[in-house]
Amino acid sequence: MHKAIGPLSEKKENRNLFITVLLNLGIAIAELLGGLLSNSLSLISDAVHNLSDGLAMLITFVTLRVSKRASNERKTFGYKRIQILAALFNAVTLLAICLFLLTEAYERFMVPKLVNSLPVVIVATIGLLANLAGVFLLKDFSRSNLNIKAAYLHLIGDTLSSVAVIVGGIMMYYFQVYWIDPVVTALISLYIIRETYHVLAETYHILMQSTPSHIILDQIRNEVILLKGVKDLHHVHVWSLTDNEIHFEGHIELQDDMYVSESEQLHCDIRDMLLARYGITHVTLQVEKNFCKNTSLIVPLNEC
Repeated sequence: MHKAIGPLSEKKENRNLFITVLLNLGIAIAELLGGLLSNSLSLISDAVHNLSDGLAMLITFVTLRVSKRASNERKTFGYKRIQILAALFNAVTLLAICLFLLTEAYERFMVPKLVNSLPVVIVATIGLLANLAGVFLLKDFSRSNLNIKAAYLHLIGDTLSSVAVIVGGIMMYYFQVYWIDPVVTALISLYIIRETYHVLAETYHILMQSTPSHIILDQIRNEVILLKGVKDLHHVHVWSLTDNEIHFEGHIELQDDMYVSESEQLHCDIRDMLLARYGITHVTLQVEKNFCKNTSLIVPLNEC
């Protein structure tokens, strides 16, 4: 969820994000070419890091636009899940690249190769300046939009990665310690793998329609049955459509002295409580009296 912003601010947000995407992809291409020409594996790994974050920001930019498409009869949930599928593809690709870089780093560590370190320092410094520019462009918008905040944090990680490459390049230039190149490569690759693991775990849980980790169903049930007119809550399903849109559905058993026709206000109360306390954005309730035989909190889909 994110705070509403005006059309002018939204236009500036999209423009700044697009500029940052171009900067990151430009850095990645420059570092990749620089790494190949200078024989620096650490510069190539930093290029992969910048490429991954550039693609992540590109996904954010595209999905911010695509997700606004209206739902239709064929896609009743709209196009919001495209962000999750793109993130999954990006994560799997990154893991494969990082495993390759780790293998190369091990071989380079065992048999160090000469690195032309001056271009490494120059290209990494240009990358550092571009990353700092991206941080400046996204700083204000990172406070109001979770997707932009994620891109902003990625840029900070890119900045630190560039600093590590610069330090490694300086050490190679002055002290000829070429084993530092595969060490920096391994550190950057392991950092990317750690971050990618979190993305993979999150996309897995979303695609499996798992209950979000911060939601405890028994706690929700206990809070709902405290509301006036509620006898029980059962047959509950909670899942995430995207990383910031949570859906909830359940059956509400009314107390004997309350009619189904009187439950409209109760529905509003439950919806407001779930949004305020758990960030649940979409609530579907089936109100009933002595209808379901199985009144367990979790019920198989083929049972009432």
